[in-house]
Amino acid sequence: MMHVFSMHSSTDVGTLVEEIRKAEPLITASRKEQVIHLILRLQEKLGQQEDHKFYLFKVLRAHILPLTNVAFNKSGSCFITGSYDRTCKIWDTASGEELRTLEGHRNVVYAIAFNNPYGDKIATGSFDKTCKLWSAETGKCYHTFRGHTAEIVCLSFNLQSTLIATGSMDTTAKLWDIQNGEEVVMLTGHSAEIIALSFNTTGDRIITGSFDHTVAVWDVGTGRKLHTLIGHRAEISSAQFNWDCSLIVTGSMDKTCMLWNAVTGTRVATLTGHDDEVLDVCFDYTGQRIATSSADGSARVYNAETKKCIAKLEGHGGEISKICFNPQGSRILTASSDKTARLWDPHTGQCIQILEGHTDEIFSCAFNYKGDIIITGSKDNTCRIWR
Repeated sequence: MMHVFSMHSSTDVGTLVEEIRKAEPLITASRKEQVIHLILRLQEKLGQQEDHKFYLFKVLRAHILPLTNVAFNKSGSCFITGSYDRTCKIWDTASGEELRTLEGHRNVVYAIAFNNPYGDKIATGSFDKTCKLWSAETGKCYHTFRGHTAEIVCLSFNLQSTLIATGSMDTTAKLWDIQNGEEVVMLTGHSAEIIALSFNTTGDRIITGSFDHTVAVWDVGTGRKLHTLIGHRAEISSAQFNWDCSLIVTGSMDKTCMLWNAVTGTRVATLTGHDDEVLDVCFDYTGQRIATSSADGSARVYNAETKKCIAKLEGHGGEISKICFNPQGSRILTASSDKTARLWDPHTGQCIQILEGHTDEIFSCAFNYKGDIIITGSKDNTCRIWR
């Protein structure tokens, strides 16, 4: 049984530790001081980023041909860019220097990822129908995963860093073994392209979102489809598990976001309010809040328990293609076609800061784990580092 305790920067630590001790028989009296120490450290981390202002640190013209994606390693010490030039490049964040170029794909490198939290491997998915696994340190290609019959458009490592999942325009997803490079299982059942996939934290389930309007929940070990989440009336844009693997959130072109019980596959709620397509959805790191972004130019924050809208983020002058929380949960970052990224207070919905300077639509944005560095990727073909 997983106990969930709530804490913020003003919680009384003594009271919280008593609650934890009552619920957790493994935490004996002799361990109490150690737990207090850990909770105080955690509390300090939560309070750190409250009034942090971000400044432009570097502008990188990463590739001559268009960028497709950007991603940080966990600490944010380096990041990767994918491009139409068929390469993925690794960059040092602090210096803005290119560390290495990963060459070998025969078409657009579209989907890219680090195997966070480790960050020693990189996966690239391409329109050449293959996925490649690389060493982040040396740039060596460990494996080329072949088998898809159309473009690979999404990929993900499991948190345990033993598998890579790839989703393709061929309507299938595949799971690949990182060690031996073999295909472990093929996930078949969708009737249209798979454009989103996400492992749960424990790594025993994966979800795939498709243009066929459904999301499928699969057993990772057997490749068996456990549930089909039916309810959306248009293409799925985004799908994610919450941290304790109990809920799934889905966003769709039908202007709604839906919340599902991950165990039973039943719909728990429909989150309405947007006037146009929902382009991105995410949970905060604890799974207590959901953020949605839309083509209507607004974003919304919902309480996952009450399903109520707790904040409306209004101010962008164009559609918002990406939304994410910082790991502390104190900020939301959005990327828009209005050429800006914005930072918001998720409690009040107030815009804290506008990150200006890109000269075209921003399609990608991310925090590092500490929440003190931001990366944005734009159709102006630059990445910007803010810190």
